Amino acid sequence: MTFIDDLALVEVLLAFVAALFAYSGVLIWWAIRKDDPAGVRRVLKGAAVPLGALGGAMLFLALWGEMAWPFPAGMAGYNIFFFDPMLLLGVVLVAYAVSAQFSLRTQYVGLLAFLAGAVTIFYGYTGYTASPAFTKDPFDTLLLYMGFGAAGLFAYPTTVVVDYYLGAQEAGRVAFASLGRTVSLPTRGLGTRGAQPIAPGVTGSPTPTTTPTSNAAEGAAFRFPYWAQLLVLLFPVFATLAGIAAFWYFGTTLPGHLGAGPSKAP
Repeated sequence: MTFIDDLALVEVLLAFVAALFAYSGVLIWWAIRKDDPAGVRRVLKGAAVPLGALGGAMLFLALWGEMAWPFPAGMAGYNIFFFDPMLLLGVVLVAYAVSAQFSLRTQYVGLLAFLAGAVTIFYGYTGYTASPAFTKDPFDTLLLYMGFGAAGLFAYPTTVVVDYYLGAQEAGRVAFASLGRTVSLPTRGLGTRGAQPIAPGVTGSPTPTTTPTSNAAEGAAFRFPYWAQLLVLLFPVFATLAGIAAFWYFGTTLPGHLGAGPSKAP
């Protein structure tokens, strides 16, 4: 097969993925904050369509790049460095699309993203510290790999929180419940007299006491704790940083790919 350098296209696709992840991540955080499980499901399924399409395109381009990359002297590892993480990302995106469309638990895809993110960070660090460097602009490449790698790492706790929230709703429980307290009369040991009115002035009459509610669901109010909000928000934050790095990388390489000037990175 003939190789054509499509690095600029790959960078654009990466930026699109990051933008969709950031946007859907913020929407999911907002839906959980408003205690809207239907809204969470709508976001999951809505994002699955474009992300699945991007994942399919990345799988195709990554497999093609792995097999078609030329191997002149000094370029033997470039296809591994660039297309291995891209192939992993494509697998994660397709797996997410299938999981969301069939309403499956997303934490298994989150675990896959966590492992792919760790591998991506290792690739980026290796490429940055290699001598000679794998690119002509190793620091920009490192930022790109670190951004997507960190987003992959935080995808796992985000999906665990989302699964817990949706699972609690399906089971009829209040996720992240903040329990209230109710006022009740003690009835234990009073027998049938517990339901009789108490005459004024009678000594030894039981008095109302404040006790915790006997039903855990009674008095419960939804409360999205700050630690869970932070876990959910860190994913779109790092996705945004990854998108910025992808667009920046795209700007440094596109002129050379279009023949308008030298390209900083291969």
